[in-house]
Amino acid sequence: MTVRPLTRTDAHAWAEARRRSAAWLHPWDATVPPGVTARPSSFPVLVRRLRRQARAGLTYPFAIEVLDDGVGRFAGQVTVNNIVRGSAQFASIGYWIDQKYAGRGITPLAVAMVIDHCFTTAGLHRVEICIRPENSNSLRVVEKLGINEIGYAPRFLHIDGAWRDHRIFAITVEECPEGMVARLGR
Repeated sequence: MTVRPLTRTDAHAWAEARRRSAAWLHPWDATVPPGVTARPSSFPVLVRRLRRQARAGLTYPFAIEVLDDGVGRFAGQVTVNNIVRGSAQFASIGYWIDQKYAGRGITPLAVAMVIDHCFTTAGLHRVEICIRPENSNSLRVVEKLGINEIGYAPRFLHIDGAWRDHRIFAITVEECPEGMVARLGR
C-alpha cells in the first residue's frame, strides 16, 4: 500500500470507486449547503483545484493505492486540508476508502503515512480529524492510531444534506516522536 499525489489520471478509477461505494459513503459525504456554490463539475476540475491549493500550501490531496493481483489499484483518498501556517502550523485530515478495500487496515496505515508526511516534510505541528459520532468505521481508524479525542463540534460540517455534529481528534508531533506508522505497528 502506498499514498501518492492525486492526479488527473486517477479519474476513471476514482469514479469507479465512488460509484461502487456510493451507498456506503453517502452518509459521510460532505454536501453543499443551500445557497452555496456547487462543487467542481468534474474530476479534472477537482484535481486542478486541489493541485492549485497544494502549490499554495493549503491542501495536500493523496490517492491511496493498493497492490491487488500484482497491480497498483486506486483504493481511496486522504486529503490534508485547512492548512494553517504561522504560529499555528496545523491542518485537518479527511479520508475515504473504496468499500471493496475496507476492513483490511489500509485506511489507518494511509492516514498514519499522511500524518508522518505532515509532521516531517510539511513541518506541521498538529493534525485534526473530525468524525461524525455515528461513523464507527472512521472512529475505529483514530482508535487504531491512538489519536485522542479533544472536543465536540455541534453542527460542524454539512454532511448528507444537513449540518452534522462531529467529534474532534487531534495529535501533535510531540505525542508521536517515533512517527504514526511506527506507532501503528506496535
